[in-house]
Amino acid sequence: MKRKVEKEGNHERWLLTYSDLITLLMIFFIILYSMSNVNVNKYKELSNSFKGVLGGGEGIVGGDNKNIIDGYEGDTKVLSEEGKLSDIKDNLEKYASESQIKDSITTTIEERGLVISFKDTMFFDVGRAEIKEVAKERLIKISGILNKIDNYIRVEGHTDDTPIKNDSFKSNWQLSAIRATNVTEFLIEGGKVSPERISSVGYGEYRPIDKNNSESERGKNRRVDIVLLNSKFNNSENKK
Repeated sequence: MKRKVEKEGNHERWLLTYSDLITLLMIFFIILYSMSNVNVNKYKELSNSFKGVLGGGEGIVGGDNKNIIDGYEGDTKVLSEEGKLSDIKDNLEKYASESQIKDSITTTIEERGLVISFKDTMFFDVGRAEIKEVAKERLIKISGILNKIDNYIRVEGHTDDTPIKNDSFKSNWQLSAIRATNVTEFLIEGGKVSPERISSVGYGEYRPIDKNNSESERGKNRRVDIVLLNSKFNNSENKK
């Protein structure tokens, strides 16, 4: 009786598992490398996309994503809160550069939100609170950018420490407060900013950003700040 020849086992099957593992590792390192070369906003978009696929969130496509806004150029973006403020900042800086007023505007992102600081001479004559006609058109353009998102807005008036010397105002408190109020009212009337999302305050000389030892330093302190508040402060602003 012939002995049945046993088939040799496939000793190379482990290579399939090994190749799959190597492929997965390669994909993993490619993702790590890609993530190291993108900015924070791109990383958050990728994270949101994974959440959508895995059922942990809405992701980039679909759902009621409140972070979808129209950019200044008309493109639609999905942005985090920091990304939204950065986008507005970039659009404002682009407008300032195109309008040749970039020397009169500075923009910074702080914990409280995006602070857009304007030299007082951009809006007002010395010791006056009436908005210049040339500034009104600029404010309308700026409000169009601010209206891209619905964050609350605070308009802050500031002066230097030089005592006011005219018959219109008794103090720097009054001057700063009325300037801020006039800018606020124009943003509502001319810029179509919703009055429910904007307020004004005057700080006089008491919140300087520089010393008051020279005209250059005092010029920095004489300003109007438009603060686009971080949405984490919505509850403190909305008292309804």
